Amino acid sequence: MATKLPKVPVVIVGMGWAGGIIASELTKAGVKVVGIERGKDRTTSDYLMGHDELRYQHRTELMQDLSKETITSRNNRSMTALPMRSYGTFIVGDGVGGAGSHWNGQTYRFLPYDFEIKTLTEQKYGPNKVKPEYTIQDWGITYDEIEPYYDKFEKMAGISGETVELYGKRSNPYPTGPMVKTPIMKEFEKVTKKLGFSPYVIPSSNLSETYKNPDGIQRGACQYCAYCENFGCEYGAKADPAVTVIPVAKNTGNLDLRTHSNVTRILNDGKKATGVFYVNTITGEEFEQPADVVVVASYVFNNVRLLLNSGLGKPYNPETGTGAIGKNYCYQVTGGATTIFFNDKEFNLYGGAGALGMELPDFTGDNFDHSNLNFIHGAGIRVTQYGNRPIANNTVPKGTPSWGAEFKKQSIKYANSTFPVKVQAASMPHRENYLDLDPTYKDAYGMPLLRMTYDYTEQDREIVKYMAQITKKIAKEFGADIMETNEEQAPFNVNKDGNTHNTGGVIMGADSETSAVNSYLQMWDAENVFVAGASAFPHNSNYNPTGTLSALSYRAAEGIIKYIQQGGLLV
Repeated sequence: MATKLPKVPVVIVGMGWAGGIIASELTKAGVKVVGIERGKDRTTSDYLMGHDELRYQHRTELMQDLSKETITSRNNRSMTALPMRSYGTFIVGDGVGGAGSHWNGQTYRFLPYDFEIKTLTEQKYGPNKVKPEYTIQDWGITYDEIEPYYDKFEKMAGISGETVELYGKRSNPYPTGPMVKTPIMKEFEKVTKKLGFSPYVIPSSNLSETYKNPDGIQRGACQYCAYCENFGCEYGAKADPAVTVIPVAKNTGNLDLRTHSNVTRILNDGKKATGVFYVNTITGEEFEQPADVVVVASYVFNNVRLLLNSGLGKPYNPETGTGAIGKNYCYQVTGGATTIFFNDKEFNLYGGAGALGMELPDFTGDNFDHSNLNFIHGAGIRVTQYGNRPIANNTVPKGTPSWGAEFKKQSIKYANSTFPVKVQAASMPHRENYLDLDPTYKDAYGMPLLRMTYDYTEQDREIVKYMAQITKKIAKEFGADIMETNEEQAPFNVNKDGNTHNTGGVIMGADSETSAVNSYLQMWDAENVFVAGASAFPHNSNYNPTGTLSALSYRAAEGIIKYIQQGGLLV
């Protein structure tokens, strides 16, 4: 029988970026908070001597244990979904810091166009530009309204970057300057400027210089050691909730952090949450934690699953288009890249950082004319230098044997002489791409797994064809000896595709009929439940999502404080 604990003002489920930011802001305001995290607590000391590629990248020590909890996946409704038992498409974090501990650190803002995408697209191209099966909608907030929260996050995390003219207006420059330019970045800058484009250094949470943030947290500069994605940063140079917002919350004395605790249900009376039910993952003990406010901040998939397993909100129905929980699941599109090989140039690609690279703004969002194109939105075209770790990187030209002496010879030859001109394109929501509960498979606690129904759409295939011509043009200007372009988008494969950015399922908006939460991430159907994270995005832009989900988390924290004071729906 579960132990019932004393009631608290706020309980937060998940202590990654969203949960950590909200915990920091609430505890600084004097609010008592219980933070529940299914994994372990972590600090930089956990990552000392941690440059172990096998342990962290290939055996995924920082990630969720897929033998106990995973998702099921299928490409369409006629298929039977099967559990994902090995990581491929995305990697779901586990422990304090969540995905914010093992991320690369690329930290963009979304465009003004993103937040009013339906209105602005129809104004410019007419109401028939987007087919009705694409369920795009405005976010219920404008860029100007979210800009102060972007600014607050960037100052807290010390984001390094440079102002880009084609992007939204900024109230302040980035708090630290851009990362250094490596030889491949300088080459990319030279050839793309020659083609008339406007390259810029990718904004980074890997600090370019020592920085002290407004909360008094001081961190050192990035060492360019190349162990970012899949790894925690032993120097604390990469902004991570575990080295920024969570220590601040702990120091207030108002945060009760409970690790190794897995929330399986949000307790509710049908109109409001009354608390959460969780299990100690080590002892198996069960607890009921009553609370006045419940914040769900446990990553896209678990946010949706917790609401569905708890009977909160109306599940999305793809046949009728009604309901909002599970609606507008989006991914990102990475086809269209061109990989280039040089026979007589080397670039020391073993060094780098997770957010080290250059990108073009020219083909993002609506920064180019779509009048005669069969898609909307766009892509970031970029080169990056993450650092090619030895086990995962053996890129060889097509036609090379996949094993044996010739493979070894070509791997060595091109180890520092090949890199891709990449594409990261936006993902528009489609009526048939959604999340719901699997009718067959359950987790280690007997709760239904989340089922993903997803495949790339005609919009995705068209954007890949277009961007492939751009990357091919850039690659040719590089003067490469071999060029290989991925010109067609293959069907989605959950064990193979290489982007990690999932969004949607608990989307925000101005209308309770078409969205699950308002612009404070407060549920329309349960006013004391706030659902934070990229699950709130109605579509996925061509940028990495952390900057936007973090900005929205600051707004949600502001809303929770208002709710504690006055109650009721905030919008």
